[in-house]
Amino acid sequence: MTRNSAAAVRRLDLGYFVRPAEETGGPHPRVEPALAYLVAHDRGLLLFDTGIGAADPETEAHYRPRRRSLQAALAAAGTTLADISAVVNCHLHFDHCGGNPLLPGTPIMVQDVELATARNGGYTIDELVDFPGATYELLTGEAEIWPGVWIIPTPGHTDGHQSLVLRRPDGTVVLAGQAHDFATDFATAHLARHATLDGADRPLPPYASWLDRLAAFDPRRVYFAHDASVWEPTTGVEPVRVERNVGSVERNVRS
Repeated sequence: MTRNSAAAVRRLDLGYFVRPAEETGGPHPRVEPALAYLVAHDRGLLLFDTGIGAADPETEAHYRPRRRSLQAALAAAGTTLADISAVVNCHLHFDHCGGNPLLPGTPIMVQDVELATARNGGYTIDELVDFPGATYELLTGEAEIWPGVWIIPTPGHTDGHQSLVLRRPDGTVVLAGQAHDFATDFATAHLARHATLDGADRPLPPYASWLDRLAAFDPRRVYFAHDASVWEPTTGVEPVRVERNVGSVERNVRS
């Protein structure tokens, strides 16, 4: 994968899990992808999330994960674990940080509150957090980690959840992780914000305050960890090109 300062992005398919019906709000379980993103930049290669980690028997039975190895996904993108310069985890649940132990010594950028919560126990799989060679760079709030690459706190799913913002000449890309489970949820919140700012009559649905910060970047596309759909604004702009594994499909969700 060619590096360039425009922060090229490739989506990685790292398997799926089955969310049980009691967590879907409906009568049926739901199969959800585990998606990570490889960002190529002049500073190096950055991984946003690393896939589903090995879990205890109870968690395995609860979510029935099917994993695709991080090594295989990187090989399909023309790179290897040794080429990765940094990791950004949106949060430290086992389905987002599972490949971290494969990258000892590689800086892992997380919010300080996220790591503290993970280390308090009962939150994730401990061995995926503190492993030989684990190297954390803790953030308190937002930061521009590389030129044109921002980490923005997007709490909600967890208190320490964060998203990645990539400035590109053809438009800003947001890697939202699990800030929203689905692109349609993001679209709904985005429209709720616009209706509020437009002074629409109440009642109106609430939205997270961090949407104001993301909106300041004028995102052209937003990608998610558990939804292959992609959010775009209805402005008629040309789409931002994202390289994908063969066979992956994107469905645009506009608002």
